[in-house]
Amino acid sequence: MSRLADVDLTRSLAKKEGKSQLAEAQERLVHLRLLLGGQIGPGELGPPLLVLFEGWDASGKGGAIQRLVGELDPRHVRVAQFAAPTRDEKRHHFLWRFWPVLPGWGGMAVLDRSWYGRVLVERVEGYAEEHAWRRAYQEIVDLETSLAAEGTVLVKFWMHVSPDEQLRRFESRRADPYKAWKLTDEDWRNREKRGAYEAAVEEMLERTSTASAPWHVVAAEDKRWARIAVVRTVCEAVEAALHARGIDPDPPLTGN
Repeated sequence: MSRLADVDLTRSLAKKEGKSQLAEAQERLVHLRLLLGGQIGPGELGPPLLVLFEGWDASGKGGAIQRLVGELDPRHVRVAQFAAPTRDEKRHHFLWRFWPVLPGWGGMAVLDRSWYGRVLVERVEGYAEEHAWRRAYQEIVDLETSLAAEGTVLVKFWMHVSPDEQLRRFESRRADPYKAWKLTDEDWRNREKRGAYEAAVEEMLERTSTASAPWHVVAAEDKRWARIAVVRTVCEAVEAALHARGIDPDPPLTGN
């Protein structure tokens, strides 16, 4: 069964409704983030929160991340972007370069691209040998399971758009001098390999979606819908984690 084919890409919201719902979701996230950080409520540090974004080129990852962290105090969240590994990073295990940005208790980190590059671009483009990317599925699951066992709330997003919508966004970027820098020759080459990437994404979703770190495939054809879905999903994951630990997500706002 194809998880990508099952996504309803027709979901959308009107501008006024979307603005209202986004503000509501962001307000809830601010509350939960302050609670995790010990700034409100009983003052104890909550579990680490790690939000990970993958998706098609031009699928709206950047815009979703902006709305996710936009209302948070920048001292309370770290956003890290990952491109191709450097020459030095290649000397280490592929997971090594991600460790420094992982959040501790009371912390929050957002990853724009992640260790899933090993089973996506490195697989499709041949940057990793087959035995390496095949082994990586279990290595990734082991890492995420270990993080979850230590308390981390891990939320993983795949931002999904159709080929037609992706092409529309590519052409829009190409025509806008303030956005043209976002569009590279590599984006066009990746688009030509859509079939190979879809196969890699489907296998990734199947083999690395677990009870402690499930994948959330977001219908991103409509940016308003996608951004609200992202913020709400993170809020729901935090609330579920707090309830599982017997912590009230809505305690009195002071320790008095």
